[in-house]
Amino acid sequence: QSQLSQALNGLSDRAKEAKEFLVQLRNMVQQIQENSVEFEACLVAQCDALIDALNRRKAQLLSRVNKEHEHKLKVVRDQISHCTVKLRQTTGLMEYCLEVIKENDPSGFLQISDALIRRVHLTEDQWGKGTLTPRMTTDFDLNLDNAPLLQSIHQLDFVQMKVSSPVPAPPILQLEDCCTHNNSATLSWKQPPLSTVQVEGYILELDDGNGGQFREVYVGKETMCTVDGLHFNSTYSARVKAFNKTGVSPYSKTLVLQTSEETQSEEQTLPFPVPLERLQLRRMSPFSSTLNLQPSFPGRSYFELRSSAHQLSLHSSLQSLNSAVDIKKMVAVAWFSFDPASAHADIIFSNDNLTVTCNSYDDRVVLGKTGFSKGLHYWELSIDRYDNHPDPAFGVARIDVLKDAMLGKDDKAWAMYVDNNRSWFMHNNSHTNRTEGGITKGATVGVLLDLTRRTLTFSINEDQQGPVAFENLEGLFFPAVSLNRNVQVTLHTGLPVPEFYASRSAMQ
Repeated sequence: QSQLSQALNGLSDRAKEAKEFLVQLRNMVQQIQENSVEFEACLVAQCDALIDALNRRKAQLLSRVNKEHEHKLKVVRDQISHCTVKLRQTTGLMEYCLEVIKENDPSGFLQISDALIRRVHLTEDQWGKGTLTPRMTTDFDLNLDNAPLLQSIHQLDFVQMKVSSPVPAPPILQLEDCCTHNNSATLSWKQPPLSTVQVEGYILELDDGNGGQFREVYVGKETMCTVDGLHFNSTYSARVKAFNKTGVSPYSKTLVLQTSEETQSEEQTLPFPVPLERLQLRRMSPFSSTLNLQPSFPGRSYFELRSSAHQLSLHSSLQSLNSAVDIKKMVAVAWFSFDPASAHADIIFSNDNLTVTCNSYDDRVVLGKTGFSKGLHYWELSIDRYDNHPDPAFGVARIDVLKDAMLGKDDKAWAMYVDNNRSWFMHNNSHTNRTEGGITKGATVGVLLDLTRRTLTFSINEDQQGPVAFENLEGLFFPAVSLNRNVQVTLHTGLPVPEFYASRSAMQ
């Protein structure tokens, strides 16, 4: 009896555990049903969002087709109207000539026959080659490439909801904490504010100061690094990425820094883009990591970055102005290209992102990769294609400028828009300073951003266009352009200060 009683106690415990387990399973059934309803709702919402996005894109594409349709009809109707007027004039002249031929008075006929013969020949010449050729084809030069999207739809599937650790987000360079001092550069970065992904370390990369390949200069957990041993008076590009056990993040935005003149004293050192009053505090603070580059690190001085022709012209410009104004200490030359990541989706890039056009008749905005908050910067845009109808705009903008409107329509851009006859300055949709002189194919538009004097000036074909366009500029500005499909431009950077502005600076 005692043994059976003990055995029953153990079995009773198992039965109690089984009852509790059944309750747990029944609760799981209820939870599975609730989770299924929630998951189905989430799946439907995700698919509906994809369908909505596709419908919006469909509407945008249909709008482009309608605009192409309207453009073709307008061209053909204009040609019909023009041809109808000329035909009416020709028919009237023919009828008049037939009546003159019936004239029985030889003297009266001879008085007007020569003039009529010249007029008939002139009218015939006006129907010259190309007049009776359609200016527009009936075909629509548009082809929807839906194969990648269809492939993505077919590959749409569930992924494991829980992974050990996703790849980190790209770090954000903290511009207010980045600076140069003599031949060293200090860079600071952080993770995006809403990122919860664990980061094990960071990789900082610099190029060779000559636009060449990037190489690692720091790997570690710190978020600030000072790099020593760089060349004086040189321009370096820096970027950083994060990593963990899962993988490596995309790169941060690229930051361009210029080291100091070799002859400058500590008080003359130009921080970038740190205000002067904050530089002393940063010099005294203990940097979390310092890396001395080996002498073998490839790099060249500022003037060696240029071709020989550019080098000579830039040297002569600086030497001729050096007695009146130290332009060298004002120049913070940066080499940059257009930025596909921040551009409107309709922008088309080529030539290593130096040449842009657009596949829309509407104005679309593209920014440069580099932002400026200090120094004197000049770049040019050559007009590769232009049909005398659109109004491209050139200037600077904040990073969050409207991308689907003409540059200058909002308060985030300062621009000059120009046609084939004249130009205007525009900011916050306010038009000022109409100036005669426009652009044609092959023209060059210059943009000069002087953040020492806080001004923006434009030129066309190396002549200043209008007065100083904008004053009292302050903050971070990105080179910017707005254009449509009838315009193509190519960016030229790292250029010397234009003569008209250097002369004006010398007089001041």
